[in-house]
Amino acid sequence: MTVMQFANESGFSSLCMPAPDREIGGVYIGDLLSWVMGRAEPDDLWITIMSNINVIAVATLADTSAILLAEGVTLDEEVLNTAMAKGVNILSTKLTAYEAAKKTADIINE
Repeated sequence: MTVMQFANESGFSSLCMPAPDREIGGVYIGDLLSWVMGRAEPDDLWITIMSNINVIAVATLADTSAILLAEGVTLDEEVLNTAMAKGVNILSTKLTAYEAAKKTADIINE
């Protein structure tokens, strides 16, 4: 499933989608950036509540397909501009990380 298909099916808000055809291969949930760098797999959808510029660097290093910001987290304009320039897709939801993970699992495991 592509990030665009996932966004459409989930109803999660798209904050930045420079690579809508990127395939989602799995899911990783975590907020400790060093753990995400070492454990997220390429093409994972990364669910987090982190909102600083470092999430873009980590998503790029881990080669995630997208970041899903949980609990209504937003990003400032500078971070969104960096994400666009680096090709990092970003979605957002008001759901908790747990609820977002459940919904994500339901969608990608159909």
